[in-house]
Amino acid sequence: MPMISKSVMQAAFCGLAISVCAAQAVAPRAAHPAATKGRAAKSERLLSADDGLAVISAALDSKVPRYSERDCSHLVHAIYERAGFHYAYADSDDLYDGVEGFQRVAHPQTGDVIVWRGHAGIVVRPSRHVFFSFKTAGPTTDNYESAYWTSRGQPRFYRYVKNDTCLGCSAASGKMRAARDASTASR
Repeated sequence: MPMISKSVMQAAFCGLAISVCAAQAVAPRAAHPAATKGRAAKSERLLSADDGLAVISAALDSKVPRYSERDCSHLVHAIYERAGFHYAYADSDDLYDGVEGFQRVAHPQTGDVIVWRGHAGIVVRPSRHVFFSFKTAGPTTDNYESAYWTSRGQPRFYRYVKNDTCLGCSAASGKMRAARDASTASR
C-alpha cells in the first residue's frame, strides 16, 4: 500500500477515534435480550468504550507486523490479540452463531465485533455505521448499512466479555506457537 494511503488512513482513523471517544461518554445501552439467556448480564465485565478504542488502536498500530492471514476472521482475532483481549480463534460462521467470550448486543459500540454469515469485522464508528475488516484489497473501512452489506442480511454485534475464562485459548495458543516454531525451524 503506498505510504500516502497509509498515512491518510491512519489520520482518518485517529479522527474517528477522537470523535468516538467523545460520543461514547453517554450511558451504555442494554444488551440484546438473546445475549443474556441463561446468565445474568454483567455490563461491568463487557468491553468498555475505552477498551473499544484500544481495539481500534491495535488495528492501526504500524509498529506490529501486518496481518499474515488474509481473511476477515483472522484479522479480527489478530487485532483483539494485539489489544490484549484473548479468545480462541473462531471463523465468521462460528462468530455469527456466538462463541465463548463474547456477548451479543443490540446496539454496537466502538470495538465490537460485527458479523454476518461468512464475514466479520470490527465496529469503528457506530453512529456512522463504519466498520473495519479485510476485503479483497486488504484491510479497510466500509459502511455496514450500504446496499452491499444490507444485501447480506442483518449483521449481529458481539461485545467481548472481560475476565471470562477463554476455553481453548491455552490450547489454541500452544498449537499456533508449535506451528510457528515448526515453520521457523524448516526455513
